[in-house]
Amino acid sequence: MTLYPAFVTLLALFVPPPQVSQAPAASDAVAKAQAVVAALAAGQVERVDAQFTDKMKAALPPGGIGPIWTDLVAKVGALQKQVSAREQESGGLRIGIVTCAFERATLDVTVVFDQQGRIAGFFMRPVTAATAPYALPAYADAASFTERDVTVGSGEWPLPGTLSLPNGDGPFPVVILVHGSGPNDRDETLGADKPFKDLASGLASRGIAVLRYDKRTNVHGARMATTSNLTVKQEVTDDVSAAVAAARASARVDPKRIFVLGHSLGGMLIPRIGAADPSLAGVIVMAGAARPLEQAIVEQYTYLASADGVITPEEQKQIDEAKQAMETIRALTPADAAAGKTISGAPAAYWLDLRGYDPPTAAKGLTQPMLVLQGERDYQVTMEEFARWKAALKSRPNVTLKSYPALNHLFISGTGKSLPAEYATPGHVAQEVIEDIARWIKQEAGGRR
Repeated sequence: MTLYPAFVTLLALFVPPPQVSQAPAASDAVAKAQAVVAALAAGQVERVDAQFTDKMKAALPPGGIGPIWTDLVAKVGALQKQVSAREQESGGLRIGIVTCAFERATLDVTVVFDQQGRIAGFFMRPVTAATAPYALPAYADAASFTERDVTVGSGEWPLPGTLSLPNGDGPFPVVILVHGSGPNDRDETLGADKPFKDLASGLASRGIAVLRYDKRTNVHGARMATTSNLTVKQEVTDDVSAAVAAARASARVDPKRIFVLGHSLGGMLIPRIGAADPSLAGVIVMAGAARPLEQAIVEQYTYLASADGVITPEEQKQIDEAKQAMETIRALTPADAAAGKTISGAPAAYWLDLRGYDPPTAAKGLTQPMLVLQGERDYQVTMEEFARWKAALKSRPNVTLKSYPALNHLFISGTGKSLPAEYATPGHVAQEVIEDIARWIKQEAGGRR
Protein backbone atom coordinates (compact mmCIF):
# COMPACT_ATOMS: atom_id res chain seq x y z
CA MET A 1 0.00 0.00 0.00
CA THR A 2 2.23 2.59 -1.36
CA LEU A 3 2.38 5.61 -3.63
CA TYR A 4 -0.41 5.53 -6.23
CA PRO A 5 -1.69 2.49 -4.32
CA ALA A 6 -4.35 1.11 -6.62
CA PHE A 7 -1.59 0.64 -9.20
CA VAL A 8 1.64 0.33 -7.29
CA THR A 9 0.31 -2.06 -4.65
CA LEU A 10 -0.24 -4.68 -7.32
CA LEU A 11 3.05 -4.24 -9.11
CA ALA A 12 5.20 -3.45 -6.09
CA LEU A 13 3.92 -6.35 -4.01
CA PHE A 14 3.50 -9.02 -6.61
CA VAL A 15 6.10 -8.30 -9.29
CA PRO A 16 8.97 -7.00 -7.18
CA PRO A 17 11.95 -5.28 -8.77
CA PRO A 18 15.26 -7.10 -8.68
CA GLN A 19 18.12 -6.19 -6.42
CA VAL A 20 20.77 -5.14 -8.86
CA SER A 21 24.45 -4.40 -9.20
CA GLN A 22 26.03 -2.23 -11.83
CA ALA A 23 26.45 -4.10 -15.10
CA PRO A 24 30.05 -4.76 -16.07
CA ALA A 25 29.37 -4.44 -19.78
CA ALA A 26 26.85 -2.78 -22.01
CA SER A 27 24.03 -4.53 -23.86
CA ASP A 28 20.82 -3.44 -25.50
CA ALA A 29 18.75 -3.55 -22.29
CA VAL A 30 18.49 0.24 -22.15
CA ALA A 31 17.34 0.55 -25.76
CA LYS A 32 14.86 -2.29 -25.32
CA ALA A 33 13.47 -0.77 -22.12
CA GLN A 34 13.11 2.62 -23.80
CA ALA A 35 11.24 0.94 -26.63
CA VAL A 36 8.89 -0.73 -24.15
CA VAL A 37 8.09 2.62 -22.56
CA ALA A 38 7.52 4.21 -25.97
CA ALA A 39 5.21 1.37 -27.01
CA LEU A 40 3.13 1.66 -23.86
CA ALA A 41 2.85 5.42 -24.23
CA ALA A 42 1.69 4.92 -27.84
CA GLY A 43 -0.90 2.33 -26.82
CA GLN A 44 0.95 -0.48 -28.62
CA VAL A 45 0.32 -3.02 -25.87
CA GLU A 46 0.57 -6.02 -28.16
CA ARG A 47 4.22 -5.18 -28.94
CA VAL A 48 5.00 -5.44 -25.23
CA ASP A 49 2.89 -8.57 -24.65
CA ALA A 50 4.76 -10.34 -27.43
CA GLN A 51 8.02 -10.01 -25.50
CA PHE A 52 6.79 -11.55 -22.22
CA THR A 53 8.23 -14.76 -20.80
CA ASP A 54 5.73 -17.52 -20.03
CA LYS A 55 5.80 -16.54 -16.36
CA MET A 56 4.94 -12.94 -17.19
CA LYS A 57 2.16 -14.10 -19.50
CA ALA A 58 0.74 -16.12 -16.61
CA ALA A 59 0.94 -13.10 -14.33
CA LEU A 60 -0.72 -10.72 -16.78
CA PRO A 61 -3.33 -11.82 -19.36
CA PRO A 62 -3.00 -10.61 -22.96
CA GLY A 63 -3.38 -6.85 -22.97
CA GLY A 64 -3.27 -6.77 -19.16
CA ILE A 65 -0.40 -4.33 -19.02
CA GLY A 66 -2.45 -1.79 -20.98
CA PRO A 67 -4.94 -0.99 -18.18
CA ILE A 68 -2.05 -0.79 -15.73
CA TRP A 69 -0.39 1.90 -17.82
CA THR A 70 -3.71 3.67 -18.38
CA ASP A 71 -4.40 3.66 -14.65
CA LEU A 72 -0.96 5.09 -13.96
CA VAL A 73 -1.51 7.90 -16.47
CA ALA A 74 -4.85 8.67 -14.82
CA LYS A 75 -3.00 9.20 -11.53
CA VAL A 76 0.16 11.01 -12.65
CA GLY A 77 -0.71 12.47 -16.04
CA ALA A 78 0.64 11.72 -19.49
CA LEU A 79 4.26 10.83 -20.18
CA GLN A 80 6.17 14.01 -21.02
CA LYS A 81 9.59 12.57 -21.81
CA GLN A 82 12.14 9.89 -21.02
CA VAL A 83 14.60 11.81 -18.87
CA SER A 84 17.43 9.29 -18.65
CA ALA A 85 18.19 5.58 -18.74
CA ARG A 86 20.67 3.22 -17.20
CA GLU A 87 21.50 -0.46 -17.26
CA GLN A 88 22.15 -2.99 -14.51
CA GLU A 89 22.27 -6.75 -14.13
CA SER A 90 21.45 -9.43 -11.58
CA GLY A 91 21.98 -13.16 -11.82
CA GLY A 92 22.18 -13.21 -15.60
CA LEU A 93 19.21 -10.89 -16.03
CA ARG A 94 19.72 -7.60 -17.89
CA ILE A 95 17.79 -4.65 -16.51
CA GLY A 96 16.90 -1.39 -18.21
CA ILE A 97 15.75 1.45 -15.95
CA VAL A 98 14.13 4.42 -17.67
CA THR A 99 13.47 7.56 -15.64
CA CYS A 100 10.24 9.05 -16.99
CA ALA A 101 8.76 12.49 -16.38
CA PHE A 102 4.97 12.40 -16.25
CA GLU A 103 2.84 15.50 -15.79
CA ARG A 104 2.62 15.13 -12.00
CA ALA A 105 5.41 12.74 -11.02
CA THR A 106 8.76 11.29 -12.05
CA LEU A 107 8.95 7.50 -12.05
CA ASP A 108 11.57 4.88 -12.74
CA VAL A 109 10.26 2.25 -15.17
CA THR A 110 12.25 -0.96 -14.74
CA VAL A 111 12.14 -3.68 -17.39
CA VAL A 112 13.94 -6.98 -16.69
CA PHE A 113 15.11 -9.12 -19.62
CA ASP A 114 16.15 -12.77 -19.50
CA GLN A 115 19.07 -14.21 -21.45
CA GLN A 116 16.87 -14.58 -24.53
CA GLY A 117 15.88 -10.90 -24.37
CA ARG A 118 12.32 -11.60 -23.24
CA ILE A 119 10.60 -9.44 -20.62
CA ALA A 120 10.89 -11.29 -17.31
CA GLY A 121 9.84 -8.46 -15.01
CA PHE A 122 8.24 -5.04 -15.11
CA PHE A 123 8.09 -2.48 -12.35
CA MET A 124 7.37 1.21 -11.84
CA ARG A 125 7.97 3.28 -8.74
CA PRO A 126 8.53 6.91 -7.84
CA VAL A 127 12.05 8.23 -8.08
CA THR A 128 13.27 8.22 -4.49
CA ALA A 129 15.42 11.32 -4.73
CA ALA A 130 13.06 14.17 -3.85
CA THR A 131 13.53 17.64 -5.29
CA ALA A 132 14.56 18.92 -1.86
CA PRO A 133 16.97 16.82 0.23
CA TYR A 134 15.51 15.09 3.25
CA ALA A 135 15.72 17.14 6.42
CA LEU A 136 15.15 15.81 9.91
CA PRO A 137 11.81 16.84 11.38
CA ALA A 138 11.87 19.63 13.95
CA TYR A 139 11.07 17.17 16.72
CA ALA A 140 14.28 15.18 16.11
CA ASP A 141 17.57 16.12 17.78
CA ALA A 142 20.45 14.84 15.65
CA ALA A 143 22.90 15.39 18.51
CA SER A 144 21.00 13.04 20.83
CA PHE A 145 21.51 9.78 18.93
CA THR A 146 23.83 7.98 16.53
CA GLU A 147 23.20 5.49 13.75
CA ARG A 148 25.18 2.49 12.60
CA ASP A 149 24.84 -0.07 9.85
CA VAL A 150 23.65 -3.55 10.76
CA THR A 151 22.79 -6.71 8.85
CA VAL A 152 19.47 -8.41 9.46
CA GLY A 153 19.56 -12.14 8.79
CA SER A 154 22.33 -14.18 7.26
CA GLY A 155 22.92 -16.95 4.77
CA GLU A 156 20.56 -16.74 1.80
CA TRP A 157 18.66 -13.54 2.63
CA PRO A 158 20.84 -10.91 4.39
CA LEU A 159 19.31 -7.44 4.57
CA PRO A 160 21.12 -4.14 5.16
CA GLY A 161 19.69 -2.05 7.98
CA THR A 162 20.23 0.85 10.34
CA LEU A 163 20.19 0.83 14.13
CA SER A 164 19.47 4.25 15.67
CA LEU A 165 20.80 4.41 19.23
CA PRO A 166 20.25 7.16 21.80
CA ASN A 167 23.43 8.56 23.33
CA GLY A 168 24.52 6.76 26.47
CA ASP A 169 25.34 3.25 27.56
CA GLY A 170 21.80 1.87 27.69
CA PRO A 171 20.51 -0.72 27.50
CA PHE A 172 17.60 0.93 25.71
CA PRO A 173 14.19 -0.32 24.68
CA VAL A 174 14.08 -0.87 20.94
CA VAL A 175 11.34 -0.83 18.34
CA ILE A 176 11.64 -2.75 15.06
CA LEU A 177 9.86 -1.22 12.06
CA VAL A 178 7.96 -3.48 9.63
CA HIS A 179 7.06 -2.09 6.20
CA GLY A 180 3.86 -1.89 4.24
CA SER A 181 3.41 -3.67 0.90
CA GLY A 182 5.89 -3.22 -1.89
CA PRO A 183 9.69 -3.46 -2.11
CA ASN A 184 10.32 -0.78 0.50
CA ASP A 185 13.66 0.54 1.59
CA ARG A 186 14.49 0.93 5.28
CA ASP A 187 13.02 4.46 5.34
CA GLU A 188 9.76 3.27 3.72
CA THR A 189 10.34 5.97 1.13
CA LEU A 190 7.12 6.93 -0.63
CA GLY A 191 7.49 9.79 -3.07
CA ALA A 192 8.94 12.72 -1.14
CA ASP A 193 8.32 11.19 2.28
CA LYS A 194 10.32 8.86 4.54
CA PRO A 195 8.03 7.89 7.42
CA PHE A 196 10.34 5.23 8.89
CA LYS A 197 13.26 7.66 8.95
CA ASP A 198 10.98 10.13 10.77
CA LEU A 199 10.00 7.47 13.30
CA ALA A 200 13.61 6.43 13.85
CA SER A 201 14.94 9.94 14.44
CA GLY A 202 11.96 11.01 16.53
CA LEU A 203 11.99 7.99 18.81
CA ALA A 204 15.80 7.84 19.12
CA SER A 205 15.69 11.48 20.20
CA ARG A 206 13.43 10.33 23.03
CA GLY A 207 15.62 7.54 24.39
CA ILE A 208 14.25 4.64 22.31
CA ALA A 209 16.44 2.65 19.91
CA VAL A 210 15.02 1.88 16.47
CA LEU A 211 15.98 -0.86 14.01
CA ARG A 212 14.87 -0.51 10.40
CA TYR A 213 16.02 -2.46 7.35
CA ASP A 214 15.47 -2.85 3.61
CA LYS A 215 12.67 -5.25 2.79
CA ARG A 216 13.49 -8.62 1.25
CA THR A 217 11.61 -7.77 -1.95
CA ASN A 218 13.78 -4.66 -2.25
CA VAL A 219 17.10 -6.45 -1.77
CA HIS A 220 16.42 -9.88 -3.29
CA GLY A 221 13.57 -9.04 -5.64
CA ALA A 222 14.80 -10.90 -8.72
CA ARG A 223 15.03 -14.21 -6.86
CA MET A 224 11.78 -13.69 -5.01
CA ALA A 225 9.95 -13.01 -8.27
CA THR A 226 10.68 -16.61 -9.25
CA THR A 227 9.40 -18.07 -5.94
CA SER A 228 6.22 -19.92 -6.91
CA ASN A 229 5.17 -20.63 -3.30
CA LEU A 230 5.76 -17.10 -1.98
CA THR A 231 3.76 -16.12 1.11
CA VAL A 232 3.99 -13.32 3.67
CA LYS A 233 6.22 -15.59 5.72
CA GLN A 234 9.03 -15.25 3.18
CA GLU A 235 8.10 -11.68 2.27
CA VAL A 236 7.82 -10.28 5.80
CA THR A 237 7.63 -12.35 8.96
CA ASP A 238 10.81 -14.43 8.63
CA ASP A 239 12.81 -11.21 8.45
CA VAL A 240 11.05 -9.74 11.48
CA SER A 241 12.33 -12.72 13.48
CA ALA A 242 15.82 -12.08 12.11
CA ALA A 243 15.55 -8.40 13.06
CA VAL A 244 14.56 -9.32 16.63
CA ALA A 245 17.64 -11.54 16.82
CA ALA A 246 19.82 -8.71 15.47
CA ALA A 247 18.43 -6.31 18.07
CA ARG A 248 19.06 -8.77 20.90
CA ALA A 249 22.68 -9.05 19.77
CA SER A 250 23.33 -5.37 20.50
CA ALA A 251 24.87 -4.72 23.91
CA ARG A 252 23.07 -1.36 24.13
CA VAL A 253 19.62 -2.87 23.56
CA ASP A 254 17.60 -4.39 26.40
CA PRO A 255 16.55 -7.88 25.18
CA LYS A 256 13.54 -7.79 27.53
CA ARG A 257 12.20 -4.57 26.00
CA ILE A 258 11.87 -5.29 22.29
CA PHE A 259 8.81 -3.89 20.51
CA VAL A 260 7.64 -4.40 16.93
CA LEU A 261 5.79 -1.72 14.94
CA GLY A 262 4.03 -2.65 11.72
CA HIS A 263 2.66 -0.18 9.17
CA SER A 264 -0.10 -1.06 6.68
CA LEU A 265 0.65 -4.63 5.53
CA GLY A 266 3.14 -4.81 8.41
CA GLY A 267 0.36 -3.77 10.79
CA MET A 268 -1.93 -6.36 9.27
CA LEU A 269 0.67 -9.02 10.13
CA ILE A 270 1.31 -7.87 13.71
CA PRO A 271 -1.00 -10.58 15.14
CA ARG A 272 1.08 -13.25 13.40
CA ILE A 273 4.32 -11.59 14.48
CA GLY A 274 3.17 -11.32 18.10
CA ALA A 275 1.94 -14.92 18.19
CA ALA A 276 5.26 -16.16 16.80
CA ASP A 277 7.25 -14.41 19.56
CA PRO A 278 5.34 -14.05 22.86
CA SER A 279 8.51 -12.65 24.49
CA LEU A 280 8.07 -9.33 22.70
CA ALA A 281 7.47 -6.49 25.15
CA GLY A 282 4.67 -5.07 23.01
CA VAL A 283 3.41 -4.55 19.47
CA ILE A 284 2.23 -1.46 17.60
CA VAL A 285 -0.20 -1.36 14.67
CA MET A 286 -0.10 1.73 12.45
CA ALA A 287 -2.83 1.76 9.78
CA GLY A 288 -3.15 -2.00 10.05
CA ALA A 289 -5.13 -3.43 7.15
CA ALA A 290 -8.13 -5.47 8.25
CA ARG A 291 -9.71 -6.23 4.87
CA PRO A 292 -8.64 -9.00 2.50
CA LEU A 293 -6.05 -7.53 0.13
CA GLU A 294 -8.07 -8.37 -2.97
CA GLN A 295 -11.05 -6.46 -1.54
CA ALA A 296 -8.86 -3.51 -0.63
CA ILE A 297 -7.56 -3.33 -4.22
CA VAL A 298 -11.10 -3.09 -5.60
CA GLU A 299 -12.12 -0.47 -3.07
CA GLN A 300 -9.00 1.63 -3.68
CA TYR A 301 -9.65 1.59 -7.44
CA THR A 302 -13.22 2.69 -6.78
CA TYR A 303 -12.19 5.47 -4.38
CA LEU A 304 -9.63 6.93 -6.75
CA ALA A 305 -11.87 6.64 -9.80
CA SER A 306 -14.72 8.45 -8.05
CA ALA A 307 -12.54 11.11 -6.37
CA ASP A 308 -13.38 13.69 -9.05
CA GLY A 309 -17.09 12.82 -8.98
CA VAL A 310 -17.07 11.02 -12.34
CA ILE A 311 -16.15 7.42 -13.12
CA THR A 312 -15.10 7.23 -16.76
CA PRO A 313 -15.73 4.11 -18.89
CA GLU A 314 -12.03 3.28 -18.73
CA GLU A 315 -12.02 3.62 -14.94
CA GLN A 316 -15.13 1.46 -14.70
CA LYS A 317 -13.40 -1.17 -16.83
CA GLN A 318 -10.48 -1.19 -14.42
CA ILE A 319 -12.83 -1.55 -11.45
CA ASP A 320 -14.63 -4.43 -13.17
CA GLU A 321 -11.34 -6.16 -13.94
CA ALA A 322 -10.26 -5.78 -10.31
CA LYS A 323 -13.57 -7.29 -9.19
CA GLN A 324 -13.09 -10.20 -11.56
CA ALA A 325 -9.59 -10.76 -10.19
CA MET A 326 -11.04 -10.68 -6.66
CA GLU A 327 -13.55 -13.38 -7.54
CA THR A 328 -10.83 -15.47 -9.14
CA ILE A 329 -8.68 -15.13 -6.03
CA ARG A 330 -11.56 -16.16 -3.80
CA ALA A 331 -12.09 -19.29 -5.90
CA LEU A 332 -8.46 -20.47 -5.70
CA THR A 333 -7.79 -23.98 -4.40
CA PRO A 334 -4.69 -25.75 -3.08
CA ALA A 335 -4.47 -27.45 -6.46
CA ASP A 336 -3.95 -24.03 -8.04
CA ALA A 337 -1.03 -23.43 -5.69
CA ALA A 338 0.46 -26.82 -6.50
CA ALA A 339 0.18 -26.01 -10.20
CA GLY A 340 1.96 -22.68 -9.72
CA LYS A 341 -1.03 -20.61 -10.79
CA THR A 342 -0.56 -16.85 -10.61
CA ILE A 343 -3.28 -14.22 -10.16
CA SER A 344 -2.60 -10.49 -10.51
CA GLY A 345 1.09 -11.28 -10.45
CA ALA A 346 1.01 -13.15 -7.12
CA PRO A 347 1.25 -16.92 -6.77
CA ALA A 348 -1.87 -18.70 -5.60
CA ALA A 349 0.04 -19.72 -2.46
CA TYR A 350 0.22 -16.04 -1.42
CA TRP A 351 -3.52 -15.51 -1.66
CA LEU A 352 -4.35 -18.84 0.00
CA ASP A 353 -2.01 -18.09 2.90
CA LEU A 354 -4.06 -14.98 3.73
CA ARG A 355 -7.48 -16.53 3.11
CA GLY A 356 -9.56 -16.40 6.26
CA TYR A 357 -6.94 -14.37 8.10
CA ASP A 358 -8.75 -11.76 10.20
CA PRO A 359 -6.09 -9.57 11.87
CA PRO A 360 -8.32 -7.98 14.57
CA THR A 361 -9.75 -11.35 15.57
CA ALA A 362 -6.28 -12.91 15.59
CA ALA A 363 -5.04 -10.05 17.79
CA LYS A 364 -7.52 -11.03 20.50
CA GLY A 365 -5.32 -14.03 21.25
CA LEU A 366 -2.13 -12.06 21.84
CA THR A 367 -0.85 -11.50 25.34
CA GLN A 368 1.46 -8.55 24.65
CA PRO A 369 0.38 -4.95 25.20
CA MET A 370 -0.84 -3.37 21.95
CA LEU A 371 -0.98 0.17 20.59
CA VAL A 372 -3.24 0.65 17.54
CA LEU A 373 -3.04 3.97 15.64
CA GLN A 374 -5.00 5.22 12.64
CA GLY A 375 -5.12 8.33 10.44
CA GLU A 376 -8.72 9.40 9.85
CA ARG A 377 -7.96 10.73 6.34
CA ASP A 378 -6.45 7.40 5.27
CA TYR A 379 -8.22 5.87 2.26
CA GLN A 380 -5.85 2.92 1.90
CA VAL A 381 -6.62 1.55 5.35
CA THR A 382 -9.91 3.05 6.38
CA MET A 383 -11.64 4.11 9.57
CA GLU A 384 -14.01 1.18 9.04
CA GLU A 385 -11.01 -1.10 9.47
CA PHE A 386 -9.94 0.80 12.58
CA ALA A 387 -13.46 0.24 13.94
CA ARG A 388 -12.93 -3.50 13.49
CA TRP A 389 -9.73 -3.36 15.56
CA LYS A 390 -11.63 -1.44 18.27
CA ALA A 391 -14.53 -3.87 18.32
CA ALA A 392 -12.30 -6.95 18.45
CA LEU A 393 -9.99 -5.63 21.17
CA LYS A 394 -12.44 -3.76 23.41
CA SER A 395 -12.29 -6.43 26.12
CA ARG A 396 -8.47 -6.45 26.34
CA PRO A 397 -7.21 -4.20 29.15
CA ASN A 398 -3.68 -3.82 27.76
CA VAL A 399 -4.70 -2.34 24.39
CA THR A 400 -4.60 1.37 23.55
CA LEU A 401 -6.29 2.70 20.40
CA LYS A 402 -6.14 6.21 18.97
CA SER A 403 -7.03 7.94 15.69
CA TYR A 404 -5.90 11.31 14.33
CA PRO A 405 -8.39 13.46 12.35
CA ALA A 406 -5.88 15.26 10.09
CA LEU A 407 -3.51 12.39 9.24
CA ASN A 408 -3.25 10.26 6.09
CA HIS A 409 -1.90 6.76 5.50
CA LEU A 410 1.66 7.89 6.26
CA PHE A 411 0.52 9.70 9.43
CA ILE A 412 1.36 13.02 7.80
CA SER A 413 -1.03 15.91 8.29
CA GLY A 414 -3.17 17.29 5.47
CA THR A 415 -6.57 18.70 4.63
CA GLY A 416 -9.47 17.58 2.50
CA LYS A 417 -9.78 14.26 0.72
CA SER A 418 -6.53 12.29 0.70
CA LEU A 419 -5.26 11.48 -2.81
CA PRO A 420 -2.02 9.97 -4.19
CA ALA A 421 -0.64 13.36 -5.24
CA GLU A 422 -0.41 14.23 -1.54
CA TYR A 423 2.56 11.89 -1.21
CA ALA A 424 4.57 13.94 -3.68
CA THR A 425 4.68 16.84 -1.19
CA PRO A 426 7.43 16.51 1.44
CA GLY A 427 6.12 16.06 4.96
CA HIS A 428 6.88 14.33 8.24
CA VAL A 429 5.10 11.92 10.52
CA ALA A 430 3.16 14.13 12.95
CA GLN A 431 4.92 14.95 16.21
CA GLU A 432 1.81 13.88 18.13
CA VAL A 433 2.28 10.35 16.79
CA ILE A 434 5.95 10.29 17.81
CA GLU A 435 5.07 11.50 21.31
CA ASP A 436 2.26 8.96 21.71
CA ILE A 437 4.44 6.04 20.62
CA ALA A 438 7.37 7.14 22.81
CA ARG A 439 5.11 7.62 25.84
CA TRP A 440 3.48 4.23 25.38
CA ILE A 441 6.77 2.37 24.88
CA LYS A 442 8.31 3.93 27.98
CA GLN A 443 5.21 3.07 29.99
CA GLU A 444 5.22 -0.55 28.88
CA ALA A 445 9.02 -0.89 28.99
CA GLY A 446 9.15 0.45 32.55
CA GLY A 447 7.61 -2.70 33.94
CA ARG A 448 9.97 -5.08 32.11
CA ARG A 449 13.37 -4.06 33.42
